[in-house]
Amino acid sequence: MTERKLILLTNDDGVDSPGLWAAAEQLDALGEIWVVAPLTQQTSVGRGMSPLYTGRMEFRTRALNGRTFMAYGADASPALAVQHALLEILPRQPDLVVSGINYGENIGSGVTVSGTVGAALEAACNGLPALAISLETDPEHYHSHSDAVDFSVAAHFTRLFAEKALALKFPPDVDVLKVEIPKSATIHTPWQITRLSRTRYYVPVKPQRTLLTEPGPLTAVNFLEDDRVEPDSDVKVVVVDKQISVTPLSFDLTSRVALTDVKRLLDGEG
Repeated sequence: MTERKLILLTNDDGVDSPGLWAAAEQLDALGEIWVVAPLTQQTSVGRGMSPLYTGRMEFRTRALNGRTFMAYGADASPALAVQHALLEILPRQPDLVVSGINYGENIGSGVTVSGTVGAALEAACNGLPALAISLETDPEHYHSHSDAVDFSVAAHFTRLFAEKALALKFPPDVDVLKVEIPKSATIHTPWQITRLSRTRYYVPVKPQRTLLTEPGPLTAVNFLEDDRVEPDSDVKVVVVDKQISVTPLSFDLTSRVALTDVKRLLDGEG
């Protein structure tokens, strides 16, 4: 008897996020789903592994597709949630790790801030194929669990790309597929392979305060530099073209230049 595929589902919005459970509902048809996600909202913590997390688990149950699913909520960052899943929860190595569905798009040069991407990269560093799935939303929903956001189309594409990932082997230097769904998408919206834009889509805003000793949390606004957006980038495809962006990511951050050229430059020969 063929063993069912094992899929680890996580996110950065927390174990109670409707986006997570919309993904679970669709992924259920593809294999055995294990949900291990942060206990609380962990947006923008990247691949952080602060020792301040306790790793304490809480359990959730959810009725889904006529069955009861159990989920683990970890006092952990998204990346640490993946570590806990691999080290002490899952019965074996998963065939695929899916991180999402995230409230809000993760595009442009700030994706290393994303906890959604951070969890997927942590999986990739353990030799596992991983997807990071995000749905474009209005900024007011970035840190919410709002029921006003419809995840049905994003869940459709989560299943589509999970099926593809389970059926193939990623090429060398492709560690994560980052999938971005525009909020206007339907199940018929085309998808494009893109590169990560070098533009800064999320721009920090100076705090409005009189004294530095006063609270002054940093916020950010979305900013589109039309003249700098690369035509084949995730920002262009999602924000301008309103299509689905699929970006292959590598955890090898080495600049794609000839290392000998850099050596000559630093030696004063270039």
